[in-house]
Amino acid sequence: MNGFVLYLGPWIVVILALGLIVLPQAARILREYERGVIFRWGKLKGAKGPGLIFLIPFIDRMVRMDLRVVTIDVPKQEVMTRDNVPATVDAVVYFRVVDPEAAVVKVENFLKASSLIAQTTLRKVLGQSELDELLAHREKINVQLQEIIDRQTAPWGVKVSTVEVRDVVLPDGMKRAMAKQAEAERERRAKVVNAEGEFQAAEKMVQAAAMMAEQPIALQLRFLQTMVEISSEHNTTSFIPLPSELFRPFVQKG
Repeated sequence: MNGFVLYLGPWIVVILALGLIVLPQAARILREYERGVIFRWGKLKGAKGPGLIFLIPFIDRMVRMDLRVVTIDVPKQEVMTRDNVPATVDAVVYFRVVDPEAAVVKVENFLKASSLIAQTTLRKVLGQSELDELLAHREKINVQLQEIIDRQTAPWGVKVSTVEVRDVVLPDGMKRAMAKQAEAERERRAKVVNAEGEFQAAEKMVQAAAMMAEQPIALQLRFLQTMVEISSEHNTTSFIPLPSELFRPFVQKG
């Protein structure tokens, strides 16, 4: 019995050593947001996970794919708008992998490819937009960018959820011109408001004059009100009220 144990001792050591080498190659643990794309003899077998998965050592190869949302900063791009205004813009793209098999098999590096597609699309779309549209209707441009980039990355198993144009930098000369334009617009609005106020005041004065012409006593009441206003200012002005009937013969004679 002791001889049999001594005979099996080296084999047990060999088996344990092989187990320590093979087990890490065979068993893999994938997190909830990870998937493993399995290749067997170079052929695609599919995606597995999450949890514990087993591979055939030295035959299967696994590529980990992260399914969480990824953010890409699109570098600043020099663009020329449709109305020939130079501008520097940058954006941010949010996307995630929805098909891990396509993200591994159909594109070499989906992160780099998505970033380059975003840069190209940003220059193309903004080059077809006018400056006023870029500044005032940015949400519309964001939706257009998202639809175009998502359509181009869909074959790679990548879903683009949001695209945001983050900053628009204009030349100093254009900023000064826009400031002058805004100032002129404010002056125009102020003049229009002032003219409308004068028109409304003149319209009310015409209505008051017509009312006083129909009712002469209203003019006398207005005269008495003016006297009250003058007397309440504590000044040294003296006035003598005279009835208008005294001057009526002279007016008629003239």
